[in-house]
Formats: sequence, structure tokens, C-alpha cells
Amino acid sequence: MSTTDAITFWDGVHAARPAAGDPRPNVRLTEILADLPPGDVLDLGCGAGGDALWLARRGWRVTAVDVSSVAVERLTSLAVSHGLADRIAAQRHDLRESFPEGAFDAVCAHYLHTPLDLDRAAVLHRAAHALRPGGRLLVVDHGSTAPWSWDQDPDIRYPAPREVAAGIGLDPAAWTVERADSPRRVATGPDGRTAEVTDHVLIVRRTA
Repeated sequence: MSTTDAITFWDGVHAARPAAGDPRPNVRLTEILADLPPGDVLDLGCGAGGDALWLARRGWRVTAVDVSSVAVERLTSLAVSHGLADRIAAQRHDLRESFPEGAFDAVCAHYLHTPLDLDRAAVLHRAAHALRPGGRLLVVDHGSTAPWSWDQDPDIRYPAPREVAAGIGLDPAAWTVERADSPRRVATGPDGRTAEVTDHVLIVRRTA
């Protein structure tokens, strides 16, 4: 899929969903980052912007990226309307071709699944190298298919967190896996439906 096709696809996904005035953050993000001191954070695949807004309200300086110009424009408007424009920089990136600059205390990649021909392991490898020492890479993946997912392929396979960690290929002398598990929860989709889903949670800390 070309960059143009990818933008068209994701613009269509976001345009089909009503713009939320105050989108919800991801549950795993709020569980894991709630007790960390704020710093600089990179939000890969920011989508509706709930994570970026939640982080900014807690004092984080957020660089939020998405391939969809619709998502980026909506988040930019939300940051202004919520008085958080000085804490959120929304940028459009096709991660196959460009990556945001800077060093970060945390990088979050929630449900970075896509029909693009994306080398996700390479993106996460680069994200880990964008961490400052002591910083954490948080990867939360689908471990099951929700009824409202755009991808209903019955043969889809979701790699386990340890498998994702191995694919990133980080030197254990400089990065440590702090968490790799598959918790379940009841989730609510964009249309209000609920379902039990599995998350694959991976946290990698840069130690050197």
C-alpha cells in the first residue's frame, strides 16, 4: 500500500467516526503511566487523541503522530479547545518514511496495527532508541479481535508480547523487559458495544 493509499484509508477510518469532544484514553496507558513523573512522551498512532490529552493534563509534553491528517487536525483542534496547545504537538508521519525528532522519557504505541506494509519491528526499534536512559517503551497490542475492529480477518494472528520484544532486537545490556503479559478486560467500542478483549502488554526500559 502506498503512502497515498495509507492516508486515504486512515483518513476514511477517522472521518467515519464522529469527532469526540473529549476522547477517552486507553485503559492500559492510564494504569501504567499514572504514577510516573511527567516528562517528554511520544505517542505513536495517536488516533482520536485521548491518550495525548490525558498525558498533557498530567503535565507531560506530548509529541503525537499519526498517518491520518484527519486525526492530526482533530487533535490539534482539541488541544486548543482544552487549553493544552502548549503541551501537545500533533504531527503527521508515515512511519515507513519519517519519524519524529527528539528524545523522550516514554514512547507509547497503542494498537499500532495497520494494513500498510509497515515494518513495525523497525519502528519500535527506532522508538526504543529515541528513549532517554530510564525511559520506557510501552507497546499495547490487540490479543483478540473486538467486534468493532476494522480488521475482522478470522485468520489474523497476534504475536505474544515476548515475541514482539524479540522482534524489536534490543541489546539486553541496554534495554530490559519490565513487563510482558496478556491481561483481559471489558472494552467499549466507538459505537457503545462492549466485549471482553485481550491486550498484549509490553514494557521495555532503557537502562543505558
